[in-house]
Amino acid sequence: MSKGYFDGPLTPEEFQRQLSELMRQHFDAPGDPPRGNADADRTAGTGEKDAVGGDFKFDYKPRDVKAYLDRFVIQQEEAKKVLSVALCDHYHQVRLAFDGKETPNYAKQNIILIGPTGVGKTYLIRSIAELINVPFVKGDATKFSETGYVGGDVEDLVRELYRRADGDIARAQYGIIYIDEIDKIAGSSNTSGRDVSGRGVQTNLLKLMEETDVPARSTQDIAGQIQAMMDASQRGKKASAVINTKHILFIVSGAFNGLEKQVRQRLRAASIGFGAKETNLDTGIMERAQTRDFIDFGFEAEFIGRLPVRVVCQPLTVNDLFTILKTSEGSIIRQYEQSFAAYGIEVLFQDDGLRRIAELAVDEQTGARGLMTVCERVFREIKFELPSTSVKRFEVGRALVDDPGTALKKLLAEQENEERLVARQLVHDFGRRFGESHGWKLTFTEAAADLLVTQALANGKPIRDLCADRFKDYQFGLKLVFQNSGRVEYTIDADAVENPDKILSEWVVASYRSKDGSGAQT
Repeated sequence: MSKGYFDGPLTPEEFQRQLSELMRQHFDAPGDPPRGNADADRTAGTGEKDAVGGDFKFDYKPRDVKAYLDRFVIQQEEAKKVLSVALCDHYHQVRLAFDGKETPNYAKQNIILIGPTGVGKTYLIRSIAELINVPFVKGDATKFSETGYVGGDVEDLVRELYRRADGDIARAQYGIIYIDEIDKIAGSSNTSGRDVSGRGVQTNLLKLMEETDVPARSTQDIAGQIQAMMDASQRGKKASAVINTKHILFIVSGAFNGLEKQVRQRLRAASIGFGAKETNLDTGIMERAQTRDFIDFGFEAEFIGRLPVRVVCQPLTVNDLFTILKTSEGSIIRQYEQSFAAYGIEVLFQDDGLRRIAELAVDEQTGARGLMTVCERVFREIKFELPSTSVKRFEVGRALVDDPGTALKKLLAEQENEERLVARQLVHDFGRRFGESHGWKLTFTEAAADLLVTQALANGKPIRDLCADRFKDYQFGLKLVFQNSGRVEYTIDADAVENPDKILSEWVVASYRSKDGSGAQT
């Protein structure tokens, strides 16, 4: 349950969070839409049809829902079909209820998802909530405890749904609550005393999944108590708003490690004896799980009975993970493309690179989550180094995935070679421009150009600036040489780069000697 006055003092972070939430709800900035819904507060729990609820639209067919899920979730074909049918059945009933045509004694189709981690269970439900635009809350069953113990209260999930609906109770009453790790609250048959986090939590959830009214604000937290005092002082005593859970869809999920073994034992026992039918125990074990298997696993019969729709998600293969990377709209490679693009770098993922990432992800045994683990390991150094270089594009193939360090060195070496090539061209361009400006032809040898490039890169200086500084006196010195000898072509070699003033002096002296020796005036 939430912390109150008798559960010990709030931490500074908890007090800040609760106080901020209270201020957000009641002291909005001028012009902001109100967070709460007074009309909804008045009509909640009274049976009156709310106008906001009347705006709820749902006209999807199961194929429409599955087609949407296919864009984001790879494989899990049977799971998507079952979810699509259950979802359409539920929200068509919600629509009828808002229209005043509710079906009597309709049994809500709450769902239990079974499958290993990383196969897309959460992604499936989150995508569904986004499609139909209903409030969505995800919780972890392990954080809850039986009422009276320190820990989360399951009713907090409903209140969070109310907050996600921006204080609109009508919207909150047809939202989706998704509880992960539900297998962790399975009770133990040999537990003595009260079970803090198992059967007691199942009982509390059972009430929510059937139909009950949950106060929109808990009386056990500081924000709820301050709100009650403010309401009493400003508007007099007022009935607290409540959220009815009748049309809230509950979906739970878990890996259920050990359940397959129980189902297999039951099937094996049923296949022994006279007249017993032969049973295939190699595949499809979890799909044949029955209510009694869940009861033996540690669930109350009433609790598992309120989860009539059972969906089994299959482990992902290398081909599945490859398809996720290549075609899913939520592929992790889209994130990496955007990350590199922020630095002006284009990345092209080759099929052999994607398949190698998928192969390594399977070894992680965490389903699609393994893709992030592998990608982070592969691109860690590359993302650190490349933004500080002039590399503008690169390809991701199998070799890069297998040895990113060597691939990075190769990328940097190739870029350095490309930089040197461009820099050498700039050296020759400097000679061309020098000649166009002064009328003399200045030619750099390749050795001279390479030496200038090396010095420019070592000093971090632009090549044109280095050349201009190194040969700043040449326009005056070569003018003297031209006047004395008429010479218009000059070759700059490595010695001239190392000692430009010395070479220029030698050319000037030689021009005077040439002039004196011939006696010619030019």
